[in-house]
Amino acid sequence: MDAIGRGPLIDAHLHMWDLDACAYPWITPAVGILNRTHTIDEVEAERQAAGVTGAVLVQSANSRCDTDLMLGAMATHPWVRGVVGWVDLLKGAAVEEVAERRAAGGVVGVRHLNHDEPDPDWLVRPAVIEGLKALARAGLTFDVVAIWPLHLGHVPTLAAAVPDLTIVVDHLAKPPIPTGDLSAWRAAMARAAEYPNVVAKLSGLDTAAGSPDWTPDDLRPAFEGALELFGADRLMYGGDWPVTLLGGGYARQHAAFEWLTGGRSPLEREAIRAGTATRVYRLGSPTS
Repeated sequence: MDAIGRGPLIDAHLHMWDLDACAYPWITPAVGILNRTHTIDEVEAERQAAGVTGAVLVQSANSRCDTDLMLGAMATHPWVRGVVGWVDLLKGAAVEEVAERRAAGGVVGVRHLNHDEPDPDWLVRPAVIEGLKALARAGLTFDVVAIWPLHLGHVPTLAAAVPDLTIVVDHLAKPPIPTGDLSAWRAAMARAAEYPNVVAKLSGLDTAAGSPDWTPDDLRPAFEGALELFGADRLMYGGDWPVTLLGGGYARQHAAFEWLTGGRSPLEREAIRAGTATRVYRLGSPTS
């Protein structure tokens, strides 16, 4: 059991970055508190307080440097269970190399900051789809920065084109919580959920709320919509540290997650807390 007695808890979306070691083009003064190096040790106390027993580190830059940085942290922090790194999907040899890293342990999936690409349809380029097919053959997952509406709209195309690839929709595709109207987002998520190889992360909702005054109840419609569409066995928890600092911090978002899932059945909670992430990323038995 974890520190708060609720069983294993996998944080499937944790970041770290070192501005002296790697280049992160999106990290500028415009992102406020995020504009500095954030080491994995900074979240240690809050991770333990939340009862997080394992985590997946997720890429923050389209570079091998960033992936190597995360793998280095995994080597010295046993609670890090896997790394979603980066690979140039347009280069077959590079995909083969990252597949070898999976075989050696560590890399469990791949992500690309597709929302920063000048081409809004980068995700569905034929060459990218060929790269994703190579990922599927290697047993790797693909996390999509599936920001609604455009990038989320590409997810069904990818899911149909590469049915053997598990596609992970990060942050529930950032639902438009501030508007109070989730109907269009829900319709797009429903189309993605039609494909059994698509799963989603309950992460980033605090920053999607768009206000420092958000409450857990503000996040509830997005949570309940996702649960209805995907089911608990296709949803996983993610803390999104340190980005969550923009939404009030790790402890606050975790408390909201506990509140949102508190009324669900034990089997649903077990799936969202650890089961889905363990299965999707092939992490082995959850740490208790």
